[in-house]
Amino acid sequence: MAGVACRVARAGILKTTVPGIITPGTAKFSTLREMTTARKAVAAALGVIGAGGASLVYALNQSVKASDLTLHTANFPWPHDGLFSSFDHASIRRGYEVYKNVCAACHSMKYIAFRNLIGVSHTEDEAKEEAKSVQIPDGPDEEGNMFERPGKLSDYFPNPYANDEAARSANNGALPPDLSYITAARHGGENYIFSLLTGYCDPPAGVSVREGLYYNPYFVGGAIGMAQALYNEVMEYGDGTPATASQMAKDVATFLKWASEPEHDDRKRMSIKVLMIFSLLFGISYYIKRHKWSVLKSRKFAYKPPQ
Repeated sequence: MAGVACRVARAGILKTTVPGIITPGTAKFSTLREMTTARKAVAAALGVIGAGGASLVYALNQSVKASDLTLHTANFPWPHDGLFSSFDHASIRRGYEVYKNVCAACHSMKYIAFRNLIGVSHTEDEAKEEAKSVQIPDGPDEEGNMFERPGKLSDYFPNPYANDEAARSANNGALPPDLSYITAARHGGENYIFSLLTGYCDPPAGVSVREGLYYNPYFVGGAIGMAQALYNEVMEYGDGTPATASQMAKDVATFLKWASEPEHDDRKRMSIKVLMIFSLLFGISYYIKRHKWSVLKSRKFAYKPPQ
């Protein structure tokens, strides 16, 4: 490939001008010289129109984005944001308490099972007790009837409503989203969750919110159907941490971040192992290349014709 490129460059670009030497024809890399003036003008006009149309479409697309009308969240210094930082597991445990006592009344987490808490925020016995504290629909039994039983580790967090229609009916037509992957589904992740839970305020002058909705600048449109749920001392933590509104918002945001990425700590732990192994392999590879292959890479082949 390199030889072909060199021959093309030598034939088409480095044209020899020494008298008496015949060189091959010049390679034509562009057909623009062969175009008439009219065709050049038409091509230039089409290029200008195309660029202008693309710029207009981009400008219109940016001007009608609803997300630009919302308040962007700040980036808070979360303990797990570091390159090799893990979750604050005490905060995950407190966040589970906030979800169980406050959020679970409206929001489901149908992709998280009680067994997922083991080794993260609860021991196995504690997770079993948490599972037994809820009633799980099951059946049918031998008579064909549905029944309820205490939960098991294999059960997923129960849904507060029987179906989506019941959820809408209980919340003025709004469907509370499932929180299993909410931090991955919302721009800003846990920053958005924290800002939303602590961002309730009175609407500014000129902004009216209809009955049944509440003003929150971090929600798209500003009007949200969920009322403010976190207040100071609305609950008590099991470990004695002061249950301020900001503390509860921080803990439940950490819990929801873990629910969206339960492999977070394992992934970072594996990255440390990978970097250590690759560092060792890099040193070995450099030694082999520098001291073992140097003889082969510096060989010189010389042709000596027979005498």
